[in-house]
Amino acid sequence: MPAGSYAAALALATAAALAPAGAAASPPNELGLTVWPARAVVAAGRPQVIHLRNGSGRAVVVDASVAGFALDLRGTPRVVRTGADRRWLAVRPRAVHLAPGASATVTAWPIPPPHARPGDHPELVLLRTRPLAHGSIGVLVRVGVVLDVRVPGKAARRLEVRGLRVVRTGRGARVVLTVANTGDVTTSFGAATPLQLYSQRGRLLARLRPRGRELLPHSRGLVEFDYVGRPLGRVRALLVALGAGRKVFDVRV
Repeated sequence: MPAGSYAAALALATAAALAPAGAAASPPNELGLTVWPARAVVAAGRPQVIHLRNGSGRAVVVDASVAGFALDLRGTPRVVRTGADRRWLAVRPRAVHLAPGASATVTAWPIPPPHARPGDHPELVLLRTRPLAHGSIGVLVRVGVVLDVRVPGKAARRLEVRGLRVVRTGRGARVVLTVANTGDVTTSFGAATPLQLYSQRGRLLARLRPRGRELLPHSRGLVEFDYVGRPLGRVRALLVALGAGRKVFDVRV
């Protein structure tokens, strides 16, 4: 999932309608909280300003908090609860009142612990709306803004390919790699990381582009490549990725 989709995915996954018994829920166009940026990199001593705008027709309170951030095996974002002693960010103010059409900001400060490992440390600023008036009809929305706290120093880039399998599909096949990011830097898989399929005699048969996704430091996930076409039989698959080097697999596609 592209980085810019994280905030939207978190918002959709956690939105919930609240209304008194027998009352109609608010229409979808009242989900009017706009937040930017969706993601940013912050360094120690450099605060990040997050902009809010209430595009709905009712006043709301936006509560700000901090949580951990992770991706599951397929790259879906999730919130990770952490203790106060393990947080890498501080955010102020903790609550913002927004009139209809009004804008405001909250500020996040990176607070890496002493002797923190160089590299990227993703954290999440959670912004949650609530109705201003008690008992009013409204829609609660929670939006996550991903901030990568970057600690300077010599950061390692290491990827380990720990498995490969081929799944037949109606139009061809899907090649699925299990990859572990054992380094200290977030790694992206996109058009610059193709999987090349060669015949046993060395002829290039196909160049597959991965489904775009990221691997956070010290995590693992699935990187998927779709092949559309007739079966190729036994082939040699070549992957060249920064941090992983050159990997060759003999597979049946």
